[in-house]
Order: sequence, then structure tokens, then C-alpha cells
Amino acid sequence: MPSRHPELDPGLDLFAEIDALRRRLNAVILAHYYQEPDIQDVADHVGDSLALAQRAAETEADVIVFAGVHFMAETAKILNPHKQVLLPDLEAGCSLADGCPPDEFAAFLARHPGHKVVSYINCSAATKAMSDVICTSGNALKIVASFPADQPLIFAPDRFLGGWVAKQLGRDLVLWPGSCEVHEVFSEKRLVELKVAHPEAVVAAHPECPEGVLQHADHVGSTASILAYARETPSRQIIVVTEPGILHQMRKENPDKELIPAPGADESCNCNECPYMKLNTLEKLYLCMRDRTPEIVVDPPTAAKALVPINRMLELSR
Repeated sequence: MPSRHPELDPGLDLFAEIDALRRRLNAVILAHYYQEPDIQDVADHVGDSLALAQRAAETEADVIVFAGVHFMAETAKILNPHKQVLLPDLEAGCSLADGCPPDEFAAFLARHPGHKVVSYINCSAATKAMSDVICTSGNALKIVASFPADQPLIFAPDRFLGGWVAKQLGRDLVLWPGSCEVHEVFSEKRLVELKVAHPEAVVAAHPECPEGVLQHADHVGSTASILAYARETPSRQIIVVTEPGILHQMRKENPDKELIPAPGADESCNCNECPYMKLNTLEKLYLCMRDRTPEIVVDPPTAAKALVPINRMLELSR
């Protein structure tokens, strides 16, 4: 396969090289649904945040190569402190994690004594360490519902996911004012226009989207849930309101259905593509395995504190 990286021989078969390194290192490659198709195809496991955390917790590999973003690789390291965890591009961050600085979050918690803290997995290890339990979009309803109805709760860092959970469960949540820079650009107006143009289509949306978008959805759920819905719905047309990387798996699973990606509000940019997820490439994946860097390191005391709410999430998700 031709290489786009200047350091590499253009004739190098990256799929074969990565496979050889996988065997040599006893490595497992975990990839999120938002990764580019080549990375999804070479991975051992492709999934959403919950499934990948579960895979990381149970793997017997010596090296975990996480084709995703920083908080995902960090979570894998917390679950496997004695294993090497690699991330193809160390700059692959997350606007939700970056928008919840630990010092500001600590001050926020101090202003709400008596509250338990549910933190979305899209946050830093330091934020996880201040939480009572972690959740993903796939299990947020179950996690929040596990607390008594009279227990005051803080939900961070995604206000749209938290707002959707609060509405579904009919309970008040104190929300940290964060959002995903990708999902918040989906436009209600543009979605309504798509529905008018495709009146037979159903709409599947991620709960990180604004409430105005979600009210037009036939199904709201995590990436794994959206994939399941696409398989199960009898509709032949599906409007997909999440990062378009998911379309690779959806097309493979539904070759006879028309998948219509919802555009962002601005037609002049690819704003509905996650710029962080797309920093990873097949070439960087190969190089990180070849050179065994960049490696994810988490401060041990922070990791030990963060492990407690992560493990509680995994237990509640069984």
C-alpha cells in the first residue's frame, strides 16, 4: 500500500508490517469507530468507548496499541499499569477532556457539597480520580439510575449527554458546561431539511448532540447502539448524526441500505469530522509499533484513584 509518510518506503506493505509487529510484540490493536477505515480494518477490536474499555480490561496482550484519542489510551493504561500502552499520535486529544481542567473541576465540586460525581469517560485521568463512577454514552442511563433518586448528582463534562440522561430519567443533574466540538455543530435546521428531502428515512443520533437535534431522532444512542439500530431497522434509509467514521462499519454491515451523513451547520468545512481522531493514520500506527512510542504514562497515585470509578463502571456494565 502506498505510504504518505515521508519517512517510509512508498512500497512498504503497512498491513503486513503491522501484522508482523503485532505478533512480535504480542500486541493488541484497539480502534474506535471514528478512526479512518484502514485503521479499523487492521485492528483486532473496533468498538465504542465502553467496548474498548472492556477489551482493555480483559486483554492478555503485553502491548496495547490504542487507535483512538488520549483519554481512551489513558484509560487503558489505568486498567493495565504494568503493560505498555501506545497511541499513534500524542496530540490526539478531545475537546471534552480539554474543556474540563482538573483544578477548575475541583473548584466546581467544592461548590456542590453532598453530590456524587458521574463523569463521562471523555475526561482526563485527574478528572476521573475525582469521580465516584465513570460512564459512557452506552451505559450513562444505567449508571445514573444506579444512584438513589434522592442522591444529588453532578454529571460531567458533556452537558448535552447529561441533559439527555436527565430528561430520560426525569431527574435533576448538575451539569458541567462542556460539549463535544464535533457533535455540537450538527444543525437542527440542516437535519430538518434532510428529513424533508428523505421523508422515508429514520434518524439515528449520538446523545452528545444538542437537544434540538435529538428531538428529531428516531433513535438516540452510542456508536455501538447506532450500529445495532442500523442493522435492525426495516427502514432502507438512515440519516446518521454522529462522526462519519462510523459509516465504514455501517456500510459493511448494511450494504443494501442508504446511509445519509448529517452535515454540520457550515457546509464549507468538515466540521462534523473529529480532528483529533483523524490525527491517527495507518502510517503513524505502524511507526508507533515499530518505535514503541509515543507511550502513555499516568501518574501512579492519580491512576490508582481513577481506577476505582472505572472499575465501578465495568462492574455495573456487566
